[in-house]
Amino acid sequence: MITAEDVLELPAASRVGPAARQPLPATSVPLVSVVIPAKNVAAYIGETLASALAQGEVGEVIVVDDGSTDNTTAIVRAIRDPRLRLMANDAAGVSAARNLGARYASGDWLLFLDADDRLRPGAVAALLTVARSAPRAVLVYGDYNTIDSEGRQIGRRGLLKGRRKPSGDVLTRLAAGNFIVNGGIALARAEAFRAIGGFDTSLRYCEDWHCWCRLAAIGEFEFAPKLLLDYRLHTANTMNAAVRTPKDFFPAIARVFDDGLILARLPESMTAGLRLAAEIHLVTYSAMQAVRFGRYRDALSYLAMIGQRSLKSLPRATLRVALARFGI
Repeated sequence: MITAEDVLELPAASRVGPAARQPLPATSVPLVSVVIPAKNVAAYIGETLASALAQGEVGEVIVVDDGSTDNTTAIVRAIRDPRLRLMANDAAGVSAARNLGARYASGDWLLFLDADDRLRPGAVAALLTVARSAPRAVLVYGDYNTIDSEGRQIGRRGLLKGRRKPSGDVLTRLAAGNFIVNGGIALARAEAFRAIGGFDTSLRYCEDWHCWCRLAAIGEFEFAPKLLLDYRLHTANTMNAAVRTPKDFFPAIARVFDDGLILARLPESMTAGLRLAAEIHLVTYSAMQAVRFGRYRDALSYLAMIGQRSLKSLPRATLRVALARFGI
């Protein structure tokens, strides 16, 4: 296994795939690096890696093991592909794992894929097509569907064909709630990601939302209206575990609205309203997940929390929770 220290000692050709060592001609497709943090995901990592390595536009896949005690690393080592690299993170957490992988990635674009999800065929190509048409974008993103722990489709988001999400200057919209949801549907420009300092390792949850907000503070986003990812929902998910409550996510709200880079771009008169909207967004998300896992009493209590904050927001939140029951 390669550690961060080992990477510094290895010859360049050993650290990344051969394609990453050659300068890209101006007409070439930009190289994409997929970074996968992994901890005890032996049941899924093979399928996840196959989906990433099947993307012809991916120049390298960096798996950062975060202290696995199962066969995760053995499965990664058994895959023979020159684009695949394995690094160790010594159980420092998912944000540190992603940051470590990004630090040694050679791609122009970064895609942060969770180790239990899978990219759909042509996902990276679809994102790059949009990226080429939006040279000012620091992040290009699409949409996802949901699958269960066995890989069966449970989402019906295909019914939302033609749905548009924000493009351009999206910071105000994004501060009100994370409409990206999963990093596996997004390409982040590597130089922009490093410029904002990567993921905040002090956050246990919603660290991706905070990172996307910082990116939105320095550049534009572009939306690709396609389903690009199968997002696996099961109780082992960090965001979906049965013990999670909305209060677990509130530290991220405090961080977003105490971040100088973000606040410098938000109108001061709007911050209180945006913060309330972010709270309602996360409580609604918690209620949606509770419904998906059959925790209906929790869902009702979360809807009551929304009503206490804003009666005006309650009907829309209730509709979203009801739709979640049907995989939408």
